[in-house]
Amino acid sequence: MAALQGLIEFQLKSAQELHDVLEQEKLAITNRASKDIELIAKQKVTLIDQLQVTDDRIRRHPDVESLTSNPELSPLVEQVRQLITECQQANEINGQALQRAQLSFNKLNNLMKQSQGKLGMTYTAEGQTKNVTTLGTNIKA
Repeated sequence: MAALQGLIEFQLKSAQELHDVLEQEKLAITNRASKDIELIAKQKVTLIDQLQVTDDRIRRHPDVESLTSNPELSPLVEQVRQLITECQQANEINGQALQRAQLSFNKLNNLMKQSQGKLGMTYTAEGQTKNVTTLGTNIKA
């Protein structure tokens, strides 16, 4: 039973670390700190892998049924579940913020390309911008 409690406590610690990393990610996104975002993404993957491995170990533990019936373990399990739910929500919000930041960057990049004036700009079939130096003046009949 002590081993199972240790696994649950480790899972709770890992979930709290992931929660903290997601808060750091939110700040990095807000501050547009791309290097930090990349490092944090690696930390997130490591923590998520760690949570999955521990979850698997808990699932295979012979006393796994006691997680819901043991008055010492069930509150810890509930804390882990609550933290994981919060992490999933924070990760979704951070992902949306990153997508908006990427769209803003693309718009700014397109404006910069347009303002150069030396090159024409058109769009590919995928909707990406493409610089064209001739603007169709090299058409051969």
